[in-house]
Amino acid sequence: MPAEIIKGLPVATAMREEIAKKVEALKGQGVQPKLAVVLAGDDEASRVYAQSKEKVGDKMGIKVDLHVRSASTSEAEIIRLIDDLNADRAVHGILVELPLPKGIQKENVMNRIDPKKDVDGVHPVNRGYLLGGQEHLALVPATPLACIELIQRSGLELKGKRVTLVGRGDTVGRPLASLLITKGRDATVTICHTRTVDLAATVKAAEIVVAAAGFPKLVTADMVAPGQTVIDAGINQLADGSLCGDVDTEAVSQIVRAITPVPGGVGSLTTTVIMQNLLKAIGLQGL
Repeated sequence: MPAEIIKGLPVATAMREEIAKKVEALKGQGVQPKLAVVLAGDDEASRVYAQSKEKVGDKMGIKVDLHVRSASTSEAEIIRLIDDLNADRAVHGILVELPLPKGIQKENVMNRIDPKKDVDGVHPVNRGYLLGGQEHLALVPATPLACIELIQRSGLELKGKRVTLVGRGDTVGRPLASLLITKGRDATVTICHTRTVDLAATVKAAEIVVAAAGFPKLVTADMVAPGQTVIDAGINQLADGSLCGDVDTEAVSQIVRAITPVPGGVGSLTTTVIMQNLLKAIGLQGL
């Protein structure tokens, strides 16, 4: 029997309704939530992502300002812009679209963002809070949070479950592991990667599998088992221009209990989660 498809859009829609209500309440207190998006260079995908955030934010009553700079912009200019946005009390969140133009060190820019405005959850302070079990003080990267939202809102219990993460990256794997083992979620987590010996056996032993290795169709049908839930957080572009995840979805879906599609799964939630982070940032700023 084919797997249940866990689509991201219904979850995103429910979250947006919740966020919109909170935004209205904040406006009633004289606070207009505002996100600043820094877009430097001429990367077309980054431009599309930035404009998408503007549209999604508008639907929830959130003001999204795009700060566009050319590919010739210097690192010093970007850092001055970040400093100005940090100092602006009307700006509650700052997000820098990647990649940045050549010659600009990503870490220098990201580390300059005020941790309490870091809606992407990339600042070392936020990473430290999360790793230290202080999630309530942290702004967390959107993709790991989207995975958690999909799992929990699909009615799946995490407590005591065996979860295998395929991927150890700073963006998804490591922060997601920290989220899963926190008290209240209480999952039992195994982290593996493309160099794990007998990766198939490790994946097959899990009840929930999250793929985030950045490797097209890494998780294949011979690696999974009936009854599993598979969350595919990968997105890869193939030679023919089509998109696929880190899971061989067509084959795997014939075996497992439930699976997220790519596109249409985890990625459908990330912009909404960023807006959720913006509201958390407002609280952390004491507004």
